[in-house]
Amino acid sequence: MSQKNNLPKKENNFYETERLLIRPVSVDDADIIFQLYNMPNFIKFIGNKNINSLSDAENYIKSKFLPQIEKRGFGNYILVLKEGNQKIGSVGIFEREGLDVADIGFSVLEKFEGKGLMFEAAQKVKSVGMEDFGLNKISAITSKDNFSSQKLIERLGLKFQKYVTLPNEDEELIYYETE
Repeated sequence: MSQKNNLPKKENNFYETERLLIRPVSVDDADIIFQLYNMPNFIKFIGNKNINSLSDAENYIKSKFLPQIEKRGFGNYILVLKEGNQKIGSVGIFEREGLDVADIGFSVLEKFEGKGLMFEAAQKVKSVGMEDFGLNKISAITSKDNFSSQKLIERLGLKFQKYVTLPNEDEELIYYETE
């Protein structure tokens, strides 16, 4: 992951779009991580991360998300709807084993799907990654049958490159990248 080794680390990165506040995940977000990671479509398309309690969610945040944010300054962000101050999802840029380019990932509570909120959030986080953190490219991976994610990834301007299988996984995924 040579392109990311010497990137500037930035602190307290809070962002805003027309309808959303986007802030780094914290242990206090175990509730939304628990909800997102237990949705049937999350498990179907992304996988079962074995988050069976709020405690599991807190530990996942501490072991998976916070170290990358501490190391790189970017990572997983929680999406908060301005109207009503409600946590609705997450979007992030992740360093993932088996990929040379940091990848963008997203998840939203089902009742907020189809409203353009994930595009709004992902577009902002993609631009932050490239402009504020100097990422030359951003990638995305998704299941072959996750058509809504494919559509969003393409709408973000990423282009199909190849099929990949991540280390210790069996499923072949679609790999996209910015040009």
